[in-house]
Amino acid sequence: MAPLAPGWLVGWGDVADLVSLPGFGRVVPGSGDTVCGSKKETAPLPTVFEKSVAAGLPASWDWQQPMILAVSGGADSMALLRAIASIVPSAARQRVIVAHVEYDLRDTAERDRRFVIAQAERFQLACHWQHCPVVDSDEAIGVGLEAAARELRYGFFSKLAYAHGARHVATGHTLDDQAETILHRILRGTGIAGLAGMQRNRQLAEGVSLVRPMLGLRRRQVEEYLRVTETSWMEDESNDDLRFARNVLRHRLLAEAEQGPYPGATEAIVRLGEQAAIMAADRAVTVERLIEQAVERQLNGSLLLHARVAELAGSDCQLLADLFIGLWKQEGWPRRDLSGRHLGQLALMITGHEGVGGNVVTAASLPGGIRACRHPQGIQLWPPGVSGS
Repeated sequence: MAPLAPGWLVGWGDVADLVSLPGFGRVVPGSGDTVCGSKKETAPLPTVFEKSVAAGLPASWDWQQPMILAVSGGADSMALLRAIASIVPSAARQRVIVAHVEYDLRDTAERDRRFVIAQAERFQLACHWQHCPVVDSDEAIGVGLEAAARELRYGFFSKLAYAHGARHVATGHTLDDQAETILHRILRGTGIAGLAGMQRNRQLAEGVSLVRPMLGLRRRQVEEYLRVTETSWMEDESNDDLRFARNVLRHRLLAEAEQGPYPGATEAIVRLGEQAAIMAADRAVTVERLIEQAVERQLNGSLLLHARVAELAGSDCQLLADLFIGLWKQEGWPRRDLSGRHLGQLALMITGHEGVGGNVVTAASLPGGIRACRHPQGIQLWPPGVSGS
């Protein structure tokens, strides 16, 4: 499939049919610069969009260090590339690095790679790419192709950041992506932290942050920006494949909700996520305090989780589960397969309560090779490679 046509350039004197989008001023034809009944200067759409992207960058993004832009060639990442290329100071342009990953999942992957290289050259930016086989990779075993591709992608971005001394890797995730992520987690099953969705700024690797400066922008705003700036992008045909869960959410659930009785569904879901993020942050502080008070590192390499943590948590069973998850995260232990059943076993062990059938749980084998044993003072946790009983 060839790149989409550059689109059409909107002349700001001929915008009678320009769709009004949240966050963008709407120019009303025949009324000078009247907006919604009042005289007002309306900034051109590209300027508004680029200011929004700039506002989404973290305070630590100072243009003095190299920075990585993750560009697949799709609409979102091309809008990110175009916006950053427009706002970067001239002296810092040489420090902006375009990163692209070519998978073996689609016949058009090579086409996309050539397109991204050409676009980086057009904007006079350095470009690095890597071919990442996914189909037969070890990473795909037990986690699926999508998760494996994400792991390989972020691994490449991290290595590239280290190689160039970059502190930030920016992606083109949008508000629509955020709503889809939250809805996916709700339907799959999640807690308050999962309900918060994607973070605007999180650690990708030690010393490197993953930032999402477009997380407050709608996908339709992205495509309007690309059309107005005559910027091409590549369409990924797999985005329409309803065999993928995210596409069902995008093209069926959310699309039909917004076109039907819930026109504000996407924004409403994201607002819920923002409220959950506030609650999750407060919860994280409580969990961190409990870990400091109740976890003791032993000379033999194990961890002792004191039984008093159950008293500190009170009757909040979910707080105990959050504590175990927080401890796993702190230690860097694998959490992907840590299920509710495992958390329940740990809760029974720390409280001393009986399980189903009146049995007392005294030991448990957990994902990632972690072992848990009852201890006179609580639970002893043995990391992989640390012997003991």
